[in-house]
Amino acid sequence: KPFVAINCAAIPASLLASELFGYAPGAFTDGAKNGYSGKLVASNSGTFFLDEIGDMPLDLQAYLLRVLDERSVTPLGCNKAIPLDVRFISATHCDLVDLVARGRFRRDLYYRIRGAEVTLPALRNRSDLPELVSRLFREEVLRLDLTTTLSSEVANVLCRYDWPGNIRELRSVIRVT
Repeated sequence: KPFVAINCAAIPASLLASELFGYAPGAFTDGAKNGYSGKLVASNSGTFFLDEIGDMPLDLQAYLLRVLDERSVTPLGCNKAIPLDVRFISATHCDLVDLVARGRFRRDLYYRIRGAEVTLPALRNRSDLPELVSRLFREEVLRLDLTTTLSSEVANVLCRYDWPGNIRELRSVIRVT
C-alpha cells in the first residue's frame, strides 16, 4: 500500500495546501493544466505521514480536521469530495499541549490525532547507545565500501558525548570520522 510522507515545516504555507489537498484544473495561474491530485489522494488505501505537524499553519489545521472527520478531501477550487481510506500518522518535535494552550494548534485536531503516542528518548538517554554507534558505523563502512574498524577508544568517546543533535548529529560525525 502507498506510504506518503510530507514535512509540514519544509513546505511554505502558501504551497502546503495544494500539496496536501490538491487542486482542480484552472485553480491557479501557474498550476498544472490538469490540476493536481495532492498527497492525500496519493496515499489513498495506504498511510499518510504528517511530519512536523506542530508547524502546520492554523488555517490548514482546520482543513485537515475536516479531512479526518469526513474521510474525504476536496481539492482546492473543486466542489466534489474524493473519499479516502487512509491511516494517518503524525510526528513533531513540538510540545503540542503547549501549542494548544498558546492557541497555535487546534485543540480539536490535537484530540483527533492523539491516538497511540510514542516518545523517543534523546540519544544521550538511550541504553543501547554503544550498539547503535557500532551499527551506524558498520552501515557507513558498508555504504562507502571501506575496510576500516571502529576502535574502542573512538566508540567510547562517541558514547560519552551529549548529542544535542541526536541521531542526525551522530550519523554526521560517523561519516566524517
